[in-house]
Amino acid sequence: MSFDILLTGGVLPDGTCADMGIRDGRIAAIESSISAEAGETIDIAGHLVSPPFVDPHFHMDATLSYGQPRINASGTLLEGIALWGELKPLLTHDAVIERALAYCDWAASMGLLAIRTHVDVCDDRLLAVEALLDVRKQVADYIDLQLVAFPQDGLYRSPGARENTIRALDLGVDVVGGIPHFERTMADGRASVTELCEIAADRGLMVDMHCDETDDPMSRHIEQLAYETQRLGLQGRVAGSHLTSMHSMDNYYVSKLLPLIAEAQVAAIPNPLINITLQGRHDTYPKRRGMTRVREMLENGIRVGFGQDCVLDPWYSLGTADMLDVAFMGLHVGQMTSPADMRKCYDMVTTESAAIMGLSDYGLAVGKRADLVVLDAGNPIEAIRLRATRLLVMARGKVIAQRARSPMQVKIPGREGEIDRRFRVPEER
Repeated sequence: MSFDILLTGGVLPDGTCADMGIRDGRIAAIESSISAEAGETIDIAGHLVSPPFVDPHFHMDATLSYGQPRINASGTLLEGIALWGELKPLLTHDAVIERALAYCDWAASMGLLAIRTHVDVCDDRLLAVEALLDVRKQVADYIDLQLVAFPQDGLYRSPGARENTIRALDLGVDVVGGIPHFERTMADGRASVTELCEIAADRGLMVDMHCDETDDPMSRHIEQLAYETQRLGLQGRVAGSHLTSMHSMDNYYVSKLLPLIAEAQVAAIPNPLINITLQGRHDTYPKRRGMTRVREMLENGIRVGFGQDCVLDPWYSLGTADMLDVAFMGLHVGQMTSPADMRKCYDMVTTESAAIMGLSDYGLAVGKRADLVVLDAGNPIEAIRLRATRLLVMARGKVIAQRARSPMQVKIPGREGEIDRRFRVPEER
């Protein structure tokens, strides 16, 4: 028995120490100790070996466009949408590809190897759609890129958006999107949910809607989304993204709503960095946090994945393609600080988001595709705490990013030496 690459001494997310043999782009063996020939042996002793990070909600057509044609002065969601409307006519095919590929390089270096990106279809040119279809082909050897047909300005509110959504799906876009709370009326919003879910059912596609991304507690399109999911037999193929209105809803109504979402097997994708930045802008004090009810969703058996949403675009002026930043913020805003909760936050940027995206070849198991990341941490909680350095990223059995561990050297009198910020967190009792 021989391997192309042998990783030795790694720590799996469950705490197991193991060697891992890679052959023909697949995980061929995971054992406590492997003695075999290998084209290359890499010692990763004591470091966390993780499945790659997954971002189930992003906007790659807008990424890295910050400052074009101006900066979002108010910092609000609505000004961001208006600013994106100003930028769209200025987009070129090559510029969208250049920015998207630059972002994919960032993502690969951070071990982020699966991204679901919404792409605006309200431009009759479908320029961004065609550009990101090109990008999907170019990055296929190292990133799973899913595209969502997203009528940013409203399926009914924007002339031609319905026809453009169909055109985008015909071109090969993977997922049906929507934004019901941005329609002119609540009734139009509900109708858009129904029609978009019917389109997805007819085509055998998944659904991922920007749903109730507002502070308005009366924005309740998630209820319609759960209903249509049940009616059309779309269970397990539908996600509601953002769901921020739920942080303002009446608790009694939420106690009815959460079981309906769970029954329909609709997943939730909050975006902690962006939700807490854009929401609550009309509040004085107390100011709402802006993120949906993650803990309550988990308690009701709803699958939750954390998304990044934006990096350096009209809505968000920061970001580095680091899903550990997303988990770190989600942990704090959701007050999920027990060891079990913190590990769940790690799952929400790896395995849970992979399940939402339907990634069947994902995970650390024999026979799965050899996509993984090695982190300078001993376990998932430590990885979040440190936003741990990526020491190695492997995609399709090939090392695509690597760096040596280089601890900080300090020269404090009497305390010279290396600083090691790693710390073993006690197991939950």
